Amino acid sequence: MFQSPTHGEVDLEKLRHIVSAYMAEDKKAKYEIIVGTDSQKMEKGGYDFVSALVIHRIGFGGIYFWKREINNKKMGLKERIYREATMSLETSENFISFFKTNGISRYDIQIHVDIGPNGETRSMINEISGMIRGSGYDVKIKPYSYGASKVADRYT
Repeated sequence: MFQSPTHGEVDLEKLRHIVSAYMAEDKKAKYEIIVGTDSQKMEKGGYDFVSALVIHRIGFGGIYFWKREINNKKMGLKERIYREATMSLETSENFISFFKTNGISRYDIQIHVDIGPNGETRSMINEISGMIRGSGYDVKIKPYSYGASKVADRYT
């Protein structure tokens, strides 16, 4: 189940209907489909992971949906970043399989990862980016990864 600030709780069928209707409103517009995941350590231990799915109508705003996963396992930073990337890949794959009839492919989806050239995650850029590119997706890192660092982060 996904959450939407506009549509509330939506299942995959309702998500497909909303996204299809949104993209049909302006067929001449250019769209970006963005998936990003962020996580936050919880006070009682474990981690709160949130994946965001953003449909951006370039120059005219967009809509987004998010879903949460709570993981009570103790994790190091590297394992947590890999879990974020894996959740984004899973969300993308589910989206593609559900939207096959609309002509959306892996190459139309950007995966935004909450890693960048500054800070502890800089040593993981090549391996995480390579994993995502190797799965057939475009990848963006900080400061261009707003799907993870802004949208998903808002709900962690």
